[in-house]
Amino acid sequence: MLRPLLCTALLVQSSPALAQSSPGAEVATLASVPTWPPATSPSATVQDLHREYGNIFRHGNRNAASHLWATFLLQRAPQMTWERLYYMFTGFCAVSGSPVRPSDYHRYRMTLPLVTGGDITGFMYYCCWPCVCDTNDFIRVDTLTVTASDGAPRRVHAAVIGDPCRRPEALREPFVQPFYGRGETTLEREAAEVRCNAAGLIGATLSDNGHVVIQLFPLAEGDGVGDKLALPGAEPGVVSQPGRIRQDAASGLRFQDEFEYAAQCEQRERDGFNSGMGEIFRRVAQISPVEIAQLTPALGASEEQLCEEGEGATSNDSATAAASAAAH
Repeated sequence: MLRPLLCTALLVQSSPALAQSSPGAEVATLASVPTWPPATSPSATVQDLHREYGNIFRHGNRNAASHLWATFLLQRAPQMTWERLYYMFTGFCAVSGSPVRPSDYHRYRMTLPLVTGGDITGFMYYCCWPCVCDTNDFIRVDTLTVTASDGAPRRVHAAVIGDPCRRPEALREPFVQPFYGRGETTLEREAAEVRCNAAGLIGATLSDNGHVVIQLFPLAEGDGVGDKLALPGAEPGVVSQPGRIRQDAASGLRFQDEFEYAAQCEQRERDGFNSGMGEIFRRVAQISPVEIAQLTPALGASEEQLCEEGEGATSNDSATAAASAAAH
């Protein structure tokens, strides 16, 4: 069994790539984005994305700033095939902003609310299990219009949070991190890349309904209009087992399921969120929670068939991306 990992938190910054984005001097336009060799290199891996850390996070750490990873990649989406784009999005944690390497243990199947109403099931990539808890509490799913190297704009699903800059003063409110033991702190200090201007969160790419994009959300088998994948918890006699690996029948993707961590999430809340990012991501996300609308039809899996066979991401990287592509 996988021994649950603990992680600490950090930030990101985005720009106006495809849908709406926060304007500002630091937000690059697509025309000004230079060629990124890993977008097309047959030997590229997520480590190429990780090497851009210093270019992406220029004002602080990565705590709660995965919007900056997302915008970096979305700005370069026109240079990449769909397979390469989805593969690169497996390289960071949507909650903490930590760089991660795609693996079965870092891939989690989650059922989350759509901002347009209803639920939808897909995959997220995390540094550690406490991110499952924070995701269920605050992250929602919206559509995002993206153009990759094939030149055809398409609607995909994306994990989103509300814009914390709707109340920028909240970034200066004192709170206590449960495991630092050093007294009060603020988001302005702990999540220094969560920065605001008059337009909102600096560097954030916005989804089709105006929410902050923090990761793409490839769909799991069985999702579509009015169809929701049954969770293991609904199966008679199934007992949660953190670290257990399951397999998606259609794509062959292996993953952990959120169900396995339900009891640990409850205990973490009783313990004051003293693991993972502690209070950092939670406080950023709860400043302006995403409101859920009345139920409307979800984007069907057949409409979101984005990835093509034969992209040259090489060996394990290609296999990971191909499997992820098959899952939406």
